[in-house]
Amino acid sequence: MKYFIKTEKIRFQHIDFAGIVFYPRFLEMLNGLVEDWFEEALHRPFSKMHETNGIPTVDLKVQFKKAARLGEVITKELWVKELRSSSLLCGFLFKCPQGDTILEGEVTLVNVKIAEDRKTISAEAFNEAMREKISYFLLPQ
Repeated sequence: MKYFIKTEKIRFQHIDFAGIVFYPRFLEMLNGLVEDWFEEALHRPFSKMHETNGIPTVDLKVQFKKAARLGEVITKELWVKELRSSSLLCGFLFKCPQGDTILEGEVTLVNVKIAEDRKTISAEAFNEAMREKISYFLLPQ
């Protein structure tokens, strides 16, 4: 099992008046982490995938543990906890430079097919090649 790991510098755009990350910005960072994982590790960039498919979030659980501050470089980790036919449950963890947990949680993503008229979406099973790539990040049970 391997973690997908990225770092991100906390910028002015991320913070509130108190100088800490405004919590919705963390969700944007999580979405960025998922998008980077699909492009860099799974070789399925959103720019191509979204022509016919999508990978929407259908469930999200987050626990905020510690504030992140302007100028810090945080580490973001993502792994797969469960791989189903057309969905996956991922764990994630964001850490501060000292290694303390900033936030952690789980996100359920569903692979969907988008109809040609763009009005209908339905779950679609991952193909075997994608299952193999995703499995590399699967946490042993």
